Amino acid sequence: MVGLLRRLIVGSITFILIVFVLFIGFGTLAVLNLPRVVIPFRTFKVLLSHLSNFIGDIIVFCCRIIIYVMHQNSLRIYDENQFDKSEWYIAMSNHQSWADIFIILAAGNFRIPLIKFFMKKELSWIPFIYLANKTLNMPFVSRHSKKEIEENPELRQIDYRNTLDACRRFKRSPSTVFSYAEGTRNNPDKYKAQNPPYKNLLNPKVGGMATAISAIDNIDTLVDFSLIYKTNKRSAWAFLNGDMKDVKVLIKKYKIPAHLKNKNYATDEKYRSDFKTWIESIWEEKDKDIERLKY
Repeated sequence: MVGLLRRLIVGSITFILIVFVLFIGFGTLAVLNLPRVVIPFRTFKVLLSHLSNFIGDIIVFCCRIIIYVMHQNSLRIYDENQFDKSEWYIAMSNHQSWADIFIILAAGNFRIPLIKFFMKKELSWIPFIYLANKTLNMPFVSRHSKKEIEENPELRQIDYRNTLDACRRFKRSPSTVFSYAEGTRNNPDKYKAQNPPYKNLLNPKVGGMATAISAIDNIDTLVDFSLIYKTNKRSAWAFLNGDMKDVKVLIKKYKIPAHLKNKNYATDEKYRSDFKTWIESIWEEKDKDIERLKY
């Protein structure tokens, strides 16, 4: 009973504090970006983008402090890399919980340029997500299903062009463009349905990453996050009340081969095959790393 009450109090206070930080942070971003509507100059928009990214990092840092104080959070980061915050990166991760987003943001905070996500257009009604789109240049994307593309192959090219247009927003300031390679959260049912050749991962999907690399020609490095949770609990409430506090994060980076840049993923079949082979080789190494670092 005492443990249940403690989790209720901790979870409720954590939720209130995080919402407060998001409200103040995105409110500041909204006011800061109002002149964007009336001042069309590119130089001004680039300056705003740099300043907005810095405020975004401050928001993430404040949330990190809240989680650490409320949960005595044990976030162990394994990283021996050198990163340049004036560069652009593409990043990926395994996907197990909605909390992954926060863990990835926290692990990358002030380590690499602000991590930016492709967001589903269907979520644009959520205030914080809408403001992230408008102030932090996190684009909305809408993709057709595999079945729809099989029925009408031209839709692949439409999705490719839409993603290219979305990626151009990242070019205003150094950013880390993020994609969940698995495309969905890993759970026992999905793992069983796919029957992948990995112990800890689903099969990777690479279209989003390949398109981003095509759109942003100065991306030379892939950053890979491997997340390992101590608990099997995966709910939002488990994250807020501290049940998911023990997490390991392994960060690796890989040079993108020259022959995998500046290609059209939608039309170049050989490129699709070569890119998939490269990611799968990283995925095999990642699976072994996760197995080694398990609690």
